Amino acid sequence: MIMSNKPLQFSRFYHIYNRGNNGENLFVQQRNYPYFINLYTKYIVPVAQTFAYSLLPNHFHFFIRTRSEEEQLEQIGPFSENGPISITQPSRAFNNMFIAYARAFNNATGRTGALFERPFHRKPVESNAHAQNLITYIHRNAETHGLVDDFRDWPWSSYEAYLSSAPTKIERDEVLEWFGGVEQFVAAHKKIETESLVWFDPE
Repeated sequence: MIMSNKPLQFSRFYHIYNRGNNGENLFVQQRNYPYFINLYTKYIVPVAQTFAYSLLPNHFHFFIRTRSEEEQLEQIGPFSENGPISITQPSRAFNNMFIAYARAFNNATGRTGALFERPFHRKPVESNAHAQNLITYIHRNAETHGLVDDFRDWPWSSYEAYLSSAPTKIERDEVLEWFGGVEQFVAAHKKIETESLVWFDPE
């Protein structure tokens, strides 16, 4: 699999993934997971749409589409109380989020140094088939790595958001349309794919 570390471009689909430096855990307490998601909402939602995610103890996956510059302004407005808003480069937004999380994590655990592998990994997603396979791969990831017997029991993925009517930052309607509806979405997650999308062994 060819991976790219080029800066994220506007209006592009990407698989974003990374793991802890030297394979160490990124999440050591249950409260770490929602804290990470809150930072993601703060830093990334203004610059990207999210189609799927999964957080595991020592790594994570996101499937996103970076917003255009115009879409960013629609999200946050052209002005703030401090003056005009500047466009944020998507790569910078991710780096800012990782820095904020690492600082809080290090302070809470008494560790020092880099928490994440650098640079974070990204791979363009350029076909509908790749997008659908990636979504099912991300949602099944906890089961793939033996954390649960059934991926549907893992709480830190976006899978349940697609079966719910509750408000969500996930692009639920768009993804369900890609699959042809909820029933097809659920059925696709039950298939055993012959071609693995795993890019590393996190153990």
